[in-house]
Amino acid sequence: MDLRATNVTLVPKTREQVLADLEHMPPEHRAEVSPIWLARIESMTVPDPWTLGFVVFHRDLDIVVGGCGFKGPPDKEGVVEIAYGIDSAHQGKGYATEAAEAMVAFAFRDPSVRIVIAHTLSAEQASARVLTKSKFQCVGQVIDPEDGEVWRWERRR
Repeated sequence: MDLRATNVTLVPKTREQVLADLEHMPPEHRAEVSPIWLARIESMTVPDPWTLGFVVFHRDLDIVVGGCGFKGPPDKEGVVEIAYGIDSAHQGKGYATEAAEAMVAFAFRDPSVRIVIAHTLSAEQASARVLTKSKFQCVGQVIDPEDGEVWRWERRR
């Protein structure tokens, strides 16, 4: 179940890929990984794009240019959170916007999803521009239990 955008394809990660990625992280970055999310990965028995995420693959360049995913499946209120990152050598080319829009389209295929959210550290940075281009609205600052004070962005069905 690949998700195609103009230049990139979001290819679902496997549990093994995610665990291997974690093993190669510097210790200071691994320490920031959510223990709740990690426990979900370690106990997983079937692939789940809501949890495992995607690699962002550039079709013409034939390389991985980043990664993206959800912070988990939709909650009981129909809210799901997206996150994305593009390697520094490929930033500023619209790939994050393509990834965000593909994830929103995927999320809204699930009838239980009412709102897709994203968090940024600042209301004025590259990620905020990606979300604005992807038709998200900034609703203000919130305290995220895992990330602290962040700006919340929403896109409603």
